[in-house]
Amino acid sequence: MAFDYKKEYKEFYMPKNKPEIVEVPPMNYIAVRGKGNPNTEGSEYKKSIGLLYGIAFTIKMSKKGNHQIDGYFDYVVPPLEGFWWQENVKGIDYSRKEDFHFISIIRLPDFVTKEDFDWAVEEATKKKKEDFSKVEFLTYDEGLCVQCMHIGSYDDEPATVQRMHDFMADEGYELDITDKRFHHEIYLSDARRVAPEKLKTVIRHPIKIR
Repeated sequence: MAFDYKKEYKEFYMPKNKPEIVEVPPMNYIAVRGKGNPNTEGSEYKKSIGLLYGIAFTIKMSKKGNHQIDGYFDYVVPPLEGFWWQENVKGIDYSRKEDFHFISIIRLPDFVTKEDFDWAVEEATKKKKEDFSKVEFLTYDEGLCVQCMHIGSYDDEPATVQRMHDFMADEGYELDITDKRFHHEIYLSDARRVAPEKLKTVIRHPIKIR
């Protein structure tokens, strides 16, 4: 049975649809940075997803090739995630999608080293004949956060975010979004196949003690 991060780490991927406080440890990611409206045809965001999965599956399928990764075990590729921000905005203004900056990410298993990652970029570039130079190995220490499962359209997220912020304040915390700590989304549904009202997205915001 392939190791499934969503099932093994439910506290990070499958929270309830009510706000909760969580401490997130450092994790390594495949990452691609960009900006602009993610919904626009041919957007940097849509291109970033193809780049991420190109590397993710090159690493996953490495077991069938010549590059054998120490400590490798079979696993399900973790879900797509994203860090989002806008210049001079604390939080997110959903009416200004064209001003979005993002880092699209997919979690890497702990056994993947920077050397393994570099091999995967070189291998994917050679086999797929694409430019993977925008892809980077990112270590991110998220720390203390408030999170909640949002069910519904991405445009309806502000209501869930407000519930998170109300809960955070009641528990004695305050928002700590900075140029190093971001609005974070984890996409558990494929928006191409799931109706907007049924989409499941984990929303996570960094916090600190007030």
